[in-house]
Amino acid sequence: MPRGLDHIVHAVRDLDAAAELYRSLGFTVGARNRHPWGTHNYVIQFPGVFIELLTLAEPEKLGSDGFSKLFGTYTRDFLARGEGLSLLILESRDPNADEAAFRAAAIAGSEVMRFEREAKRPDGTAVKVGFSLAFAEDKAAPDIHFATCQQHYPENFWNPAFQKHANGAESVAGIVLVANEPSRHRDFLLAFSGVQSSNDTGEGFTIDLPRGAIEMTTPAAFERRFGMPAPDVSRGARLAALRFSGRALMAGQQSALGAVLVFEARA
Repeated sequence: MPRGLDHIVHAVRDLDAAAELYRSLGFTVGARNRHPWGTHNYVIQFPGVFIELLTLAEPEKLGSDGFSKLFGTYTRDFLARGEGLSLLILESRDPNADEAAFRAAAIAGSEVMRFEREAKRPDGTAVKVGFSLAFAEDKAAPDIHFATCQQHYPENFWNPAFQKHANGAESVAGIVLVANEPSRHRDFLLAFSGVQSSNDTGEGFTIDLPRGAIEMTTPAAFERRFGMPAPDVSRGARLAALRFSGRALMAGQQSALGAVLVFEARA
């Protein structure tokens, strides 16, 4: 079953500074949250999808559990090389079925993992939020982690008030990846997304999702299109840009802590 965008992780070294940068660009940024394995985050919501600003703030809390390994340690090692977009997470209706599908396609990266924490509403009321994730692995892209995510208490997480942004952004239109040989990643991304086919673009391809799109292109094509440097792909494919869309959005692009934020006005 095709899977839409759920959230994209932007790994940063100074979390508060990153949150302030996004605020200065006109985004509504939520409260700072803490995870038991030492990562902290800020969330920027859109309908059905969010951006997660993430750092490893308490490395002493890292353990041997899956979340410590796949989020905490991975984020630590990613940030040792530089900041940028680090995880691509798609929606899940059944993470156990996703895991089975990933194993059948020989791309499984973990067993299903579940996490719950307490959150607070704007009025201070405590509520529970919870997620289950199934990871997939593209061995030719060690600097990207891929997963699907099911929310167990979505009514406690999504808040329409947090989805209104002063800059006019209304949705995440897509995520742009770069690689020297885009075609090497096509089969993985189709299996990961559950989509049957892609659309060739000449120097890569696009996979249209139920929510948003995945684009894969070469570094040279990326730089011609956006006028900004592509991330280093010497270790393999990278997440390079986030595309935002909105009727009142002023078109342009912004370099932001190892990522490119693309703003696209729509009729």
